[in-house]
Amino acid sequence: MGLKTAGYEVINATNGQDGINQAKTQKPDLILLDQIMPDMLGNAVLATLKQDPDTSAVPVMLISNYNENQMMKDAIAQGAVDYILKYQIETKDLVDKVQSLLSQISKPAAAGTPGTPPPPSTPGDKNPTGSV
Repeated sequence: MGLKTAGYEVINATNGQDGINQAKTQKPDLILLDQIMPDMLGNAVLATLKQDPDTSAVPVMLISNYNENQMMKDAIAQGAVDYILKYQIETKDLVDKVQSLLSQISKPAAAGTPGTPPPPSTPGDKNPTGSV
């Protein structure tokens, strides 16, 4: 079962620059990024995405057949949430990873977490904003 079959909307890009452009215009919940593309490496795309305020918060999972330790370490250091080797994962496991990650990022954040509005106050609250 692939991502489309599992009910996810999948947007394809033909190369790294197209992927960057798609990320800016489509605002995806998650990016699965190949390491080897015709015009640039996935790590270069990742760096561009993470430096752009419009795309920096989008989680990126790199997926590749290219098993090079330093490249994997660099991807994680640049902000990739995972680096998956294609030959080590079945399609169902990839779908499960995507589902798990998306469920983690869609859970409401705890009160007081930066970027999360405080809970509504009720009369008599000593700390109506939820902050300390």
